[in-house]
This record gives sequence, C-alpha cells and structure tokens, in this order.
Amino acid sequence: MTETGPAGQHTVRRHNCALVLDAVAQSPGISRAGIAARTGLTKATVSSLVDRLLAAALLHDEGPQQRAGPGRRGTSLSLSPHGPHGLGVEIAVDYVATCLVDLTGAVHDLRIRHGDNRGQPVDLVLDKVTRAIAAARRRATRRGVAVGGIGVAVPGLVESDTGLLRVAPNLDWHGVDLPARLRRRTGPPGRDVIVGNEANLAALAELSAMGEGGPRDFVHVSAEIGIGAGIVLDGELHEGSRGFGGELGHFPVDPRGPRCRCGARGCLERLAGQEAILGSANATDLEELIQRLRDDDRAAKDAVERAATALGAALSAAVNLLDIPAIVLGGTYARLHTWLAEPLLTELRTRVVSAPWSRIEVLPSSLGTEAAVRGAAASVVRTIVADPEAFMSG
Repeated sequence: MTETGPAGQHTVRRHNCALVLDAVAQSPGISRAGIAARTGLTKATVSSLVDRLLAAALLHDEGPQQRAGPGRRGTSLSLSPHGPHGLGVEIAVDYVATCLVDLTGAVHDLRIRHGDNRGQPVDLVLDKVTRAIAAARRRATRRGVAVGGIGVAVPGLVESDTGLLRVAPNLDWHGVDLPARLRRRTGPPGRDVIVGNEANLAALAELSAMGEGGPRDFVHVSAEIGIGAGIVLDGELHEGSRGFGGELGHFPVDPRGPRCRCGARGCLERLAGQEAILGSANATDLEELIQRLRDDDRAAKDAVERAATALGAALSAAVNLLDIPAIVLGGTYARLHTWLAEPLLTELRTRVVSAPWSRIEVLPSSLGTEAAVRGAAASVVRTIVADPEAFMSG
C-alpha cells in the first residue's frame, strides 16, 4: 500500500501557480479578484502569485479593465507574449519544419526545410533536425525569449506515455526513442522533449484555431505522403489508450489494391494519398495539379474524385462508429478542398446511415500544412501553463 503525506508548502504553491495561470489562459483580461473568484484562492494569495508570475514574464499587466459602471476597476491580466516559447518541430517524409509559439498562441519564425527523408538513416535525419532546432533557438535568443521545451510531430505510432516512436512506415523507422535521442543532441532547457503523432497534434492546433465558433466534434484528416487522422470529441483529443489511434491512412479500402509500406494491401494512403493523386493525374507536383484543376482538366478532376471516393469509404466508417458531424481537411487535402469536398460529401451521404437526418460538414483546415508543427509547439506551451514553477524564481 502506498502512503502519501500532506503536501508541502512548495507543492501547494506550485499547484496554486498553475491554477492562477490557467485561470488567465481561460479568461484573458481577467482581474486578480476574478482569479480569486474562479479558483477559490484568497485575494492575498492570488496577488502574491500574480506578482511572481509577472516577474517571470509569464503574465502581462494590460492596465485597468475596460468596463462600464461605477466602482474600482481591476487590473487586466493576460498571458505574456514575452515569456518562454514552445519550439515545435515536424519531421515529415519530405521536409523538416520548425516554429516558435508564445504563451498567447502567436506563431513566430516558421521555417520549412524541404528534402526527402525516406530511406535515410535515423541519425542522418536527426542531424538535420538538430541543426533546425539550433537555428530556431538562435532566433529565439535574438528575440530575447527563452525556449521552454521542444515538441516534435512525427508521422507514425507514438506511445503517449513514453514518446517512443514504435513505427513510422513512410520513413521506415522502427522503435526509435526520439525523446532520448533529441535530449542527448540538444540538451533542451526547461521542459522535456514531447513527441506526438503529427495528425493528433494538427487536430489540437486546428481545434485551438477554430475557437469557440468551430465544431467541438470532428475528424481532422492530415494528408501529405501519408494520411493520418486526429479525432476530437467534445473538444478533447481521443488518441486511444496507448496513443495509437487515428491511423486512417492504413484503413483497408481495397484488399486487392497496391502493396502499402506497412506491408498490407489497398490501404487508403496508397489510393488517396498525395502521391497516389499525382500519379493518377500524371502531375509532377501539387502546384501543377492545382493549376490543372483550375483549368478544369478532366484527368486531374478524375484523380481527385477517385481519391474522394476512397477517402469517403474510410471516413464513413469513423462517422458511423462515432457519430461525428464534421470532417476537417488538412495538409494537401486543405489545398484540394474546392475539388475534393463535394465528391467526398456524396460518398459520405451514400455510406453514412444517419446522413438523411444528421448533416455532415466537410471543412478546410485554416492552418493547412502548418498545423502539425504549430501543434507540436503548442504542446509545450500547454505544459508550461499546467506547471509554470520551473520558469519562476524566488
């Protein structure tokens, strides 16, 4: 039997700091009195903790609140754009991307370095990643801000508890302990390295970008070379008990179809991924495909419609199983939304049993190919807000 003793003063203060910072994150512009009412802490305790958070550049004092009516106006508090930033990295099949995200969610210094990572030794790709991280840190230093940790998005199965990359079929990576390898290479300050599936991180970024007016239940389909899905239910990401959920690209669409890199036949990404669409349209790259679609080229339109049919077959299973009302198209699909949405909706209406009574939306991602790297950086910001004590002194 495990015994637990009373929480010490440091533990209580650490918990209360997180309460205060979260209250501001949830209600930007809130006053000290508002924080006390929201958290149940005394006004004196809130005032002391706010002073510490201001000194650590985690909070920003915006001056007196703007409100009508008599009475003393409280000080308006918000998360500080000058506090520690999350450094996001996306290791994709054909590029490495980095960005910085501050505590307010603003994105800075987004950089993309193109290059085929397929078939490359892990260490060779991580050399590129290490250089990209070092460059992002230098840019943070020039901006006068600290890096509070590193978030990494990868196209594969990532154990949610450990960050271990079990397999990334399109990179041909197996059993890679990315947190440990990147710690040794980069020695990140602040928080540990956080590794997650790129589709899940993209879905979280999209959820944040859509704000209060966006759907709270949706599947975010992230398509590049591979296809991944992030499932959001009631405003929360559902990645499965071990973090392996959302592998939509390996949904079996045609058992007699082409062999996939995962070893199976007829997986969705072999029929509806970027390479499959380009090959079917006989287009050299995405820009050519889009231009031909704008020119109403029949071969290009047929290629997209065939992809939509396969995608609809896979997504209808998710909609039937989970009763999800919205599909958000990200990555390559976001750029093809104009031509992809209608044939996809047609397939969904045919296959989803509840379609006659329950409207299904197909929406374009507002973040496109930036979603995963932004989500990776934002994952660090969430850990800072949840436990800011490491960034405070005194």
